[in-house]
Amino acid sequence: MPGFTLPRALRTTRLTRTHKISAAVVASASCAAALALTAAPGNAETTAAQAPAGVKPVSANGLPLTAKDRADDGAKDRQVASSLSAGLKVTAVAKQGHTAQQAADRSADRKIIAAPKAAAPKAAPKRYANNLDGWIRESLDIMKAKRIPGSYQGLHRNIMRESSGNPNAVNNWDINAINGIPSKGLLQVIQPTFNTYHVSGTPHKLTDPVANITAAANYAAHRYGSIDNVNSAY
Repeated sequence: MPGFTLPRALRTTRLTRTHKISAAVVASASCAAALALTAAPGNAETTAAQAPAGVKPVSANGLPLTAKDRADDGAKDRQVASSLSAGLKVTAVAKQGHTAQQAADRSADRKIIAAPKAAAPKAAPKRYANNLDGWIRESLDIMKAKRIPGSYQGLHRNIMRESSGNPNAVNNWDINAINGIPSKGLLQVIQPTFNTYHVSGTPHKLTDPVANITAAANYAAHRYGSIDNVNSAY
């Protein structure tokens, strides 16, 4: 097929029109891109910076917050914070008080444990009348403690026969008197017998009423089984 070539002038005219169309397309694309870049935010910081300006805080009912609302909210926040702080202080003080009370209780317990027990008060000594009845009763208590048998009746009967109840009675006429050791006291006891059967805790004196009775009862217990068994001179 033979080659076909447009005239030079026609080729020049068509190229020029094509170039113009291409330039227009490029220009349009450039403008669109420029508009897109202008409309869109350049970066995240711009978006973040611009966002708060467009968002307004609202109240619980959905209405924008007023200055009074924000002031009330601030007061409520401060009140809540103050209440929490006061509660923490009260709790801390209560805890300190509880700890101090526990320490005081432990100290008191230690004092109670360490304190020696007070000695039981001693019973007042029993008092006896200074007469025949009192002497016999005191002698019976001593005899009971020493396990010496005898009764009030047995002692009283023998005392009345031997001395008529006189603690200083002395027999100066019997064999003992002849031998230089007269019988003396409520139950007419000679000194050697008294020395042998003297009961500890009583005066070491032959004519002492209680010492004389207890020594005689001790002697009779060894010799006759009991003073109650004695009905005559012994």
